[in-house]
Amino acid sequence: MLRTLSQQLLSVVTGSYVSGTYSIVFVNCPNEQIARDIARYYWNGEIEEATEILLLIKTKTSKVRMLSSYIRLVHPFEIPEVFSLPMDQGDVHYLKWLEEGMEEE
Repeated sequence: MLRTLSQQLLSVVTGSYVSGTYSIVFVNCPNEQIARDIARYYWNGEIEEATEILLLIKTKTSKVRMLSSYIRLVHPFEIPEVFSLPMDQGDVHYLKWLEEGMEEE
């Protein structure tokens, strides 16, 4: 517990992110209206309800910071939702195909 508190304090002081602080929650919804009802959020003190499209980009972990910087430059939102999840497991054939497609020159 002391380690967790010290990591959180370091995060606040340095402005860095402590891995594991936030989680992604996937929700199965029977229809789009239910998803919209659940997806309301507060922004600048008001309840927002917006339709969004999820863009899934597969890249090397070493490229995530560069990709995030690019997205901030071209995205219309003041704070775009950008985060990454490491691929720990997957179909071996797919991962091999992905690796071959991302070979660096």
